[in-house]
Amino acid sequence: MIEFLKPTSTDLLELKQPEKNIWINLVHPDEKEVVELSKILDLKVQDFEDLKLDIESISDDDEIPIYEKKDNGFIFMIIKTPQDSTGSLNQDYVTVPLGIIITKDYVVTIVSKKNTVINRMKQKTFAFDRIYFTLRLLLVTSRSYLYFLKEVNRRLKKIEHSLELDQNNKEIADLLDIQKSLVYFNTSIINNQILFEKIFRTPMFIKSKKNKEIIDDLLDENRQAMQTTQIYSDNITHTLTVVSSIISNNLNRIVKFLTSVSIVIAIPTLVASLYGMNVPLPLQTNPQAFILVLTISVIVSVLIGVFLWKRKLF
Repeated sequence: MIEFLKPTSTDLLELKQPEKNIWINLVHPDEKEVVELSKILDLKVQDFEDLKLDIESISDDDEIPIYEKKDNGFIFMIIKTPQDSTGSLNQDYVTVPLGIIITKDYVVTIVSKKNTVINRMKQKTFAFDRIYFTLRLLLVTSRSYLYFLKEVNRRLKKIEHSLELDQNNKEIADLLDIQKSLVYFNTSIINNQILFEKIFRTPMFIKSKKNKEIIDDLLDENRQAMQTTQIYSDNITHTLTVVSSIISNNLNRIVKFLTSVSIVIAIPTLVASLYGMNVPLPLQTNPQAFILVLTISVIVSVLIGVFLWKRKLF
C-alpha cells in the first residue's frame, strides 16, 4: 500500500496523486509500488536496485538502526519502533524496523506491516517540513516506547498482586515474557540513541531553534525510556528472585511438616509391628491388651506431636 499524505496545521490531507513537499507512506510495498516510488523519486537504475535492497532490509525484524547518506543526496535511515506482539511470539511487545528516506522534495516512510508510530503520526497536525517532520517522527517513536512501558508497568503490578496470592506458573511465565520484551526494548532504544546522536551532529537537522528544541526533547525522552526499561527489568529480576525464595520456603515448610507427621505415625506403626511378631509378648494373654497397647501408642504419639509443635517443627 502506498499513501500520499500532506500534514497541515489543521488536518492531514490524503492525496490521490503525489506532489512535492509531501509525506509518502509505504506499508509492505509490492514490486509495482516500489517501481512507482522510484519514478516519483526519479531514481536511476543503480539507485533503484539500492532502494529494493533497503526495502528488503526493513522487512527483517532483526535489522539494526542505520543512517546513510546516499550518493544521490538522499538520506536513508532505519529506526526500531515498539509494537504489540501479534501473539506469534512468546512475548507481549516487539520492536520492528521503520525506514525513512529524506529527499529534497519528500519524506518517505516504509514499514513491513501496520505500525503504531505511523498511526500516531497521522494524528498530528503541523505544517509540513521535511526535517521537522522527521524529527517529530523520531520524537513520536521515543514517546511510543514510554507509552508501552506504562502498559508494561500496569501488567507488572497486576502480576505481582496475583503472585502475592498464589505462585502460579502462568504468572511466572508472564513475567518471563515481559522480561524478554524489555530486553528487545532496551536494545532497540540504545541503538536508536546512537542513531539519534549521529543524526543530530548533522547540520541540516539543527538549523532552526524549533528543531533544536525537538532534538532536546527527543534525547531526554529517549534517555528516560532507557532508564525506565532498566528499572522495570531490574524489578522483574527482583520479583522472580523473591518468588523463588517464597517457593523454596514453602517447600521447606511442607517437607518439615511431612517429616514431623512421619515421626508421629511411626510410633503406632512400630508398636503394631512388634505385636504382630510370632513370639511371646507382654500382655498377650490379657483380654484388654489391644486397648492398652493402642492407648499407649496414642499417648506416646501425642506427646511426641506436642514436643514437635513446641519446637515449631509442625
